[in-house]
Amino acid sequence: MRDNFWNRPGVTELGGGWRARLLSAWEAMEARPEAETLAAEGRDPALCANACLLARALLRRGRPAFAGGKEVLEGMTAGQIGELARRWSAFDRESNPSVLSGEETVEQAKKAWSTRRKSAFGGACSKHFTLCLPRRGSGR
Repeated sequence: MRDNFWNRPGVTELGGGWRARLLSAWEAMEARPEAETLAAEGRDPALCANACLLARALLRRGRPAFAGGKEVLEGMTAGQIGELARRWSAFDRESNPSVLSGEETVEQAKKAWSTRRKSAFGGACSKHFTLCLPRRGSGR
């Protein structure tokens, strides 16, 4: 699974044998019409929204665990959906901080970004700098 912008894993363990992945903005937007359709049938809108997001995020053996939100609603209790949605949401917020998350979160993300290992000097190239030590003195 690809990593996100902040170079954190794109998949996490949610507990209870469930793994979940981060969703793209497009996938999150696709979940909304499905949730609205399910809610129009007399179901709780928040529960439908969580079910549709989880249908896209939950993984089983590296593949989507559910075909859609309706399948999640049929296969899980409201409590299970709520708890998994809460855990996935925390993972998503941690991995994709918003400018609205607060100054401390943004500063942590900036620090993590600025202290990343730089590829030009963190890999094999740095070995060459140790072979030719700089000369000192007037013997140049």
